Amino acid sequence: MTPLLAWQPDATWAWLQDSPLLGVLLTLAAYRVGRAVHHRCGRHPATQPVLVAIVLVSAVLLATRTSYAEYSRGGDLLAFLLGPATVALAVPLHRQAHHLRRLLLPLLVAIPLGVVVSVSTGFWLVRLLGGDERLALTMAPKAATTPVSLVLSGDAGGIAALTAVLTIGVGIVSAVLGPWLMTLARVRHPHARGVAMGAVSHGIGTSRSLADDPEEGAFAGLAMGLTAFATAVLLPVLLALFGA
Repeated sequence: MTPLLAWQPDATWAWLQDSPLLGVLLTLAAYRVGRAVHHRCGRHPATQPVLVAIVLVSAVLLATRTSYAEYSRGGDLLAFLLGPATVALAVPLHRQAHHLRRLLLPLLVAIPLGVVVSVSTGFWLVRLLGGDERLALTMAPKAATTPVSLVLSGDAGGIAALTAVLTIGVGIVSAVLGPWLMTLARVRHPHARGVAMGAVSHGIGTSRSLADDPEEGAFAGLAMGLTAFATAVLLPVLLALFGA
């Protein structure tokens, strides 16, 4: 007799492809493997869990010929949690609130200046290399955290999906190379390192800073939030000055 509950791999995989569970389970499993690899390699910068997870997810999708649309049914559920996760970074910042008063003025100068440099270089580098205006608008908000850069890119007339890729790419590269470059430049104070990481590499860099030093991570979270706010305020002004 045929078992009533016989396992049917093909039917199970077909069901998963039509279910949000595929994206959720694949993303969580890939990130868990990434964390294990990162720990096993002595926390080497090149084995950032996010980078490892991206490679693993991409490999599985290619090997199984699963489209991004099928994966994103569940991936979008996790993307929705980026907002609450960003807000949760206020917890370590609150624990370092006693440092903020004397650093408020430097932050109010450094963050807007950094946003002006980031947006300007992103926009004009594309134009100078022959890219069209839409691609330049896609590149401009790359330094803001992913949920913010997606909205800003779409509102400005850029390609929101490509902005997300650029934002995550910048975050990964900065998280891998940023601490090494700051050490090379003899930037050792945790406040300065945290602000630099949060302003440039947003959530991915902030998670790296939190793992390295709680105080540095708190200021990375602050810089990430301020950079997102300053980008939202200054981007339309800068694009108007650029004639875009």
